[in-house]
Amino acid sequence: MTASSRDRLEQALTKIADPAGEGARACLTVYADEARKAADAADARIKSGSARGPLDGAVVTVKDLFDVKGEVTRAGSRVLAARGKPAEADAVIVQRLREAGAVIVAKTNMTEFAYSGLGANPHFGTPGNPADRKRVPGGSSSGAAVAAADGIGEIAIGTDTGGSTRIPAAFCGITGFKPTVKRVPRAGAFPLSFTLDSIGPIARSVADCANADAVLAGETPSPLTPPALRDVRAGLVQGYPIEGLDDIVGKAYPLALAKLASSWKSGKDVTLKALDIMHTANERGGVAPPEAYAVHRTLLAEAGEGVDPNVRMRLLRSEKVAAADYILALRDRERGIAEMDAVFDQFDVLVMPTVQIVAPTMEEISTPESFNKRNVQALMNTVIWNFFDTCAISLPIRLGNALPCGLMLVGRHGDDRKLLAIAAAVEKQLGA
Repeated sequence: MTASSRDRLEQALTKIADPAGEGARACLTVYADEARKAADAADARIKSGSARGPLDGAVVTVKDLFDVKGEVTRAGSRVLAARGKPAEADAVIVQRLREAGAVIVAKTNMTEFAYSGLGANPHFGTPGNPADRKRVPGGSSSGAAVAAADGIGEIAIGTDTGGSTRIPAAFCGITGFKPTVKRVPRAGAFPLSFTLDSIGPIARSVADCANADAVLAGETPSPLTPPALRDVRAGLVQGYPIEGLDDIVGKAYPLALAKLASSWKSGKDVTLKALDIMHTANERGGVAPPEAYAVHRTLLAEAGEGVDPNVRMRLLRSEKVAAADYILALRDRERGIAEMDAVFDQFDVLVMPTVQIVAPTMEEISTPESFNKRNVQALMNTVIWNFFDTCAISLPIRLGNALPCGLMLVGRHGDDRKLLAIAAAVEKQLGA
């Protein structure tokens, strides 16, 4: 970052205010005055040689579901905005960002309650995809991805319960990281799923994601040491994750594999038998859906007419999931996590497309039926890794594809830094 923090902040504020851009839809609350003070303080520290680390002076956005002291946390919802009480403290991750010197410029738009992979929001508007403004940005961290891709700051902090950092990163042509759940504390983040919610960054490089992840996790950021790919054993996921690819992803993904093929120590096809366990859990009603319904049950009964109909419909599907089935689904997940973990005895990283389709147009999701179809397609691959609680990252594939799509790398539960280092090596190889 060569320009001063204040200069980069002013550029971000200009983009947010530009009526010809997506800033007003991407950023729901803008902290111009506070951000200017933080940027000036960061510049002074950097000038005096007392910088706090790589995020000191970085211009950052945070998703609309994180508590900021004194504000009602909306989570993309007008109903919550009207019913909620001001937060008594910043979310833990907001505190950690501030302590690291990050300049928080805005809260970003999102799917209401974070419950969709497409990024649509009828209340505050859907920010247009930077690759084609008529297309959705992906979700639920929609504004986060648009802000990062459009240069409204360097890093956006989102959440990922079924793909909500990785899907928008793939759709918008940038990088999105989902950590192992336990890595980042969730206190002060409005929940969707008590079991599956994770907090991760979206940015334009693996290095920026890694630095942000370290701060969120309460670690001291340090440069990644990318391994030689000739020492990395890659498992190329087979089966349904690669069987429903659209024309653009279907051409770009094999090109990415071909560019990496000669670099791996080994690149072997792998069929994930543990997916059968996930399917059994989902047939019972799943884990995230009944938890999401539990979070919003009272609100739906008292003010459900004010909720996005697509979100409301998804929530109400879990109204009658039996407690016994939910408990069994949790037990299924425990068994599945153990079985999937054993796969990483054979591989250092698993490889697959992030999303099977490119971003649909807004017209293509304009009916409940078309919305549901595209939402299922968007979430198909990413939800796997929330269920099995691994870490995963989406890297942009830029090999002549007409629209953005992503390459997903998956690492073992808890091996977050190892995965980020491998991702840095893959990022370099794909860009070579």
